[in-house]
Amino acid sequence: VTIIETPPVVVVGLVGYVSTPRGLRALKTVWAAHLGDEVKRRFYKNWYRSKKKAFSKHSKKITESPESVTRELARIKRYCTVVRVLAHTQMRKVNIGQKKAHMMEIQINGGDSAAKVDYGYGLFEKEVNVDNVFSKDEMIDVIGVTKGHGYEG
Repeated sequence: VTIIETPPVVVVGLVGYVSTPRGLRALKTVWAAHLGDEVKRRFYKNWYRSKKKAFSKHSKKITESPESVTRELARIKRYCTVVRVLAHTQMRKVNIGQKKAHMMEIQINGGDSAAKVDYGYGLFEKEVNVDNVFSKDEMIDVIGVTKGHGYEG
């Protein structure tokens, strides 16, 4: 039995994919209005030397004209077959030295494209707990990568 610390992830975006003969192609990505510093760190190589301006123009655009987001979501509903949410971990809740959040895409299944987009958009800037995804005593597979230290220890 292995116990894994799993703080809730925060949904910050939505990606719509369209099927092509050569596979899936991302048609549109919609980001949330407010992104935390943890996820903004992911977009910089050196956080303390940066101006921390990532997504500032985007959030200003959303506050000035919210109909642009609804237009992009309507385009995803109309053309896309695969819908995935962009989620990031909350590193401040895990007691390790890292402050830069991990980003991941989580696919939404069930229903038509419009239902998927509405569900994903409803999760924007909200926490998704492990309890919402897995039930108690459910068996799951976990993939882990070790750092490796050569011939030491």
